[in-house]
Amino acid sequence: MDAVADLCCDRTSRRGAVVVERRFLTLADVGEVLNISSSQTYALVRSGELPAIQVGGRGQWRVETRVLEDYITRAYEKTASGLRNDDAGSPPA
Repeated sequence: MDAVADLCCDRTSRRGAVVVERRFLTLADVGEVLNISSSQTYALVRSGELPAIQVGGRGQWRVETRVLEDYITRAYEKTASGLRNDDAGSPPA
């Protein structure tokens, strides 16, 4: 989850390390964190799986940093649950 922290925080010099946290990420930022394409990111938003808002006159999409963290946590839980429920007991091919 360091990737989310890196994108949401603007860091300055080592001497006076001022950290400004960004509340919202662009879909490009989200795609970078999840290592997926922009179309996959948009599909997650359109399906409602990843909540987002539209802002500005052009309706640009933004995802709240906290929401992305929650999505990642849910994805880990879903994956773990799927592995526990795997009757074969072997990793997927």
